[in-house]
Amino acid sequence: MSSLPDASMPSSASLSGMKPSASTAMYPLHRCKTIHLVRHAQGVHNVEGEKDRSAYTSPAFFDAPITPLGWRQVDYLREHVKNCGLATKIELVICSPLLRTMQTAVGVFGGESYTGGVGAPPLMVENTGHSERLAISSLNCPPFLAVETCRERLQGGHPCDKRRSITEYRTMFPAIDFSLETNDEDVLWVPDVKEAHKSVAARGMKFMDWLWTREEKEIAIVTHSVLLQDTLRMYSKECHPTIRHEMSKRFKNCELRSMVLVDRSMIGSGSPV
Repeated sequence: MSSLPDASMPSSASLSGMKPSASTAMYPLHRCKTIHLVRHAQGVHNVEGEKDRSAYTSPAFFDAPITPLGWRQVDYLREHVKNCGLATKIELVICSPLLRTMQTAVGVFGGESYTGGVGAPPLMVENTGHSERLAISSLNCPPFLAVETCRERLQGGHPCDKRRSITEYRTMFPAIDFSLETNDEDVLWVPDVKEAHKSVAARGMKFMDWLWTREEKEIAIVTHSVLLQDTLRMYSKECHPTIRHEMSKRFKNCELRSMVLVDRSMIGSGSPV
């Protein structure tokens, strides 16, 4: 039986007159990484700051933890990550070294409730940040790495964006790797100094370039809204306006968006794995 031509496909005659199109692209798989971008869950500073932005200047919100609603957001995203199979694919979790991002990261991507004496330190100890949460195990989950470069926009007038000492964090998050942190105290947050948006974007793009030095192919990054928005806005400049809008719109608390990061240069030109 002869088949009828597919009306949705161009004929060979029409194909012969077509010019090459630049609207599509192909890249070798070894020059790509899948990254899962997550904004932290609702923090105590978000609640008041959304009512009155001057609340962000309050010292009461220093290194703000997440709220009870934020923990429910974490639990919901954790279920989604498990149900869709993403939990078994992620090879590394990178988080900003602030309380709310680390709470979100271990809550979403960490192990189950921690039982002492199992031979591995917990990712988070019980009641960290007055959360009333049980400790979280570091078993059967990817490694966690704190990276200063993916912190929120540094605004000296916002104590919520100032971090604690790494020494204190290590007692709260024993199984997070802080080895890339070169300063125990926060030397980046400076009172009355506001980081420019173009500087935030440059920092975010530098962070993405650094990912190519990692061997992992599927990475979760738990970070902050302004860093995400400014960085993705730069990456989307050459995209169609629809894609540009989709990429650069503001992240909701505990929202996850998955992206493919493509190496168009020689940054990741080592032998394919």
